[in-house]
Amino acid sequence: MNTNHTRNPIDWNKYLMTFFITAVIFGGALYINNLLDKSRSNDIRSIQDTISLNILSSETQYNLLSETSCKNVNDSILSSELNSLEQKLSYLESSDPSQNSAEFNYIKKYYELLQIKDFSLMQRLTDKCGLKPISILYFYGSKDDCSDCEKTSVVLNYLRNQYPNIRIYSFDRRLSVSAVDTLAKIYKVQAPYPVLVINDEAYNGYKSIDDMKNILPELKKIDKERLTAGSKNSSTENSTTTLK
Repeated sequence: MNTNHTRNPIDWNKYLMTFFITAVIFGGALYINNLLDKSRSNDIRSIQDTISLNILSSETQYNLLSETSCKNVNDSILSSELNSLEQKLSYLESSDPSQNSAEFNYIKKYYELLQIKDFSLMQRLTDKCGLKPISILYFYGSKDDCSDCEKTSVVLNYLRNQYPNIRIYSFDRRLSVSAVDTLAKIYKVQAPYPVLVINDEAYNGYKSIDDMKNILPELKKIDKERLTAGSKNSSTENSTTTLK
């Protein structure tokens, strides 16, 4: 018995359409990825340029401040710049936590040098003008070696937002920066991390907000002053309302 097998004709249009859609999706994904990489590189270059400028300006800044009266000296101009740059670096790092490019690490090293410049400047102004800045040196490691580093960063960000005058300098111990190594030796910073240096004393491990306020009584004083000011403002508003 003969059986005739008939084959359906190949629908080339269907295959071409599938190939076309696949190519468009792949090409689109590749294009978007290239745009993101380009944007990221531009961000890194922008941060590098800003840090380089600030490192140079810090020396000029000290020369200017050293020749002026102490009554005109109250803070370092670099403070706000440091906070802004740290936020940008944190964003870049969190957007691709796995990245560990030489270019990005180079930027972080530049940033750490800028922090040391600012810290050194404030130390010299403290000696000259009797300033009493609230400074914290924060040494941290990788997530694998520093389980409490993430929690510590949250606490420090809270303090920075609540107390604008506080100065927090962060140093990644995975990087090889000789100036940071010297700073760590001066204050006897040793693992395990995190390590906080406050008032020339090193504290290992996680510190809560309450712990930080106990270590830094100045923060409690600021809280008390704010509470008192708030009570006075409330009393004034009530008096004004009564008069009306």
